[in-house]
Amino acid sequence: MKYFSYKAKNTEGKLLKGKINSESESEAIKQLKLNGFILFEIKELNSVLYQDIYIGNPIKNKDFVIFLRQFATLINAGITLVETTNILQEQTQSKALKKALKQVQLSLEEGTSLSDAFGAFPRLFPELLRSMVKAGEVSGNLDDIMNQMANYYEKQYQLKQKIITALTYPIVVGFIAIVITVFLLAVIVPVFTNMFLSFDQEIPAYTAFVLRISDIVQTYWWVLLLGLILVAIVIKLLYRNPNIAYMFDGLKLRVPIFGKFTQKAILARMTQTLSSLLNSAVPILQAVTITENVIENKVIKQVLSDAKTSLERGESLATPMKTHWVFPKLITQMIIVGERTGSVDAMLKKVSNFYEQELNESSDKLKALIEPIMIIFLSLVVGAIVLAIIIPMFNLFETI
Repeated sequence: MKYFSYKAKNTEGKLLKGKINSESESEAIKQLKLNGFILFEIKELNSVLYQDIYIGNPIKNKDFVIFLRQFATLINAGITLVETTNILQEQTQSKALKKALKQVQLSLEEGTSLSDAFGAFPRLFPELLRSMVKAGEVSGNLDDIMNQMANYYEKQYQLKQKIITALTYPIVVGFIAIVITVFLLAVIVPVFTNMFLSFDQEIPAYTAFVLRISDIVQTYWWVLLLGLILVAIVIKLLYRNPNIAYMFDGLKLRVPIFGKFTQKAILARMTQTLSSLLNSAVPILQAVTITENVIENKVIKQVLSDAKTSLERGESLATPMKTHWVFPKLITQMIIVGERTGSVDAMLKKVSNFYEQELNESSDKLKALIEPIMIIFLSLVVGAIVLAIIIPMFNLFETI
């Protein structure tokens, strides 16, 4: 729903000012006229107070894919776009999508194209989808485009899940290690500290060091917590600087073990996106621009920007990729072959399938490698603190 302010006169000639919520401006005008108002002015209220606010993604990936598949099926069955959006808004479980489809239906009834109607909701309907829909409207194969997009977003979701699955275990184990360490230093170690001091014996240097850390954790825990929050805020602020953001994203791709995995995931997404756009007859310059907007890593975004400049000069898409460390020879060679044979989309599709297979294998290897490493790490952290307690206890037993 949108909110509009208006100025009008009622049947008695009295000047009125007010607000009304409606699906569109034309619908709001109709409502006011039905109430017998003579309208002088109406304008949309764009203040945050009158906006629908969503935290995170307003629609689940599952609901979005189902919507695309149903849309393709209905269009393929010969149902008009207006009827299709009406049917889907009644069936969808997503409140955000339901509201958007109501407005899309009204826009279609007014003669707006589907791609432009989707453009009013950029958070729900990404630029990639809108461009593909526009290409489908021109070529007349909108149902095929919607099915392609459903397959695309399913694969993107699977790629995202692979990354989450691979990173979840070390994050969880690392968090558990921190919690156990803090608990031992703040609760368990102080109990033994008093006991060691009461025996008036010399405490080993290693134990004294751990006891000192325990004292700091107990006394200045709030400073440590505040420090972590400040570090997070500083990193977030630094990331707004393009040069620093570029450096951070480059480091992400160079991190041992995880860097290669992240690189493969981003390249799989890039090649899949570019292949889908080119296969739908989207002009190559526009396709590269859209792909650049889809990719979040600043390093790869910069290379795509350079590739667009290369194309504008009449050179190969692969020219800036050949000299950059982040792009393997496989991608550049396949693009060059595709340009010579006129099948860049097919070559990129093969590269995308290759990296998807690589990700599946890398994900399994990564989990198998990380599990013992994290167990050893957790054992060393806990063992180091326990050892600091045991060493002076042995000395006490020998004295006794």
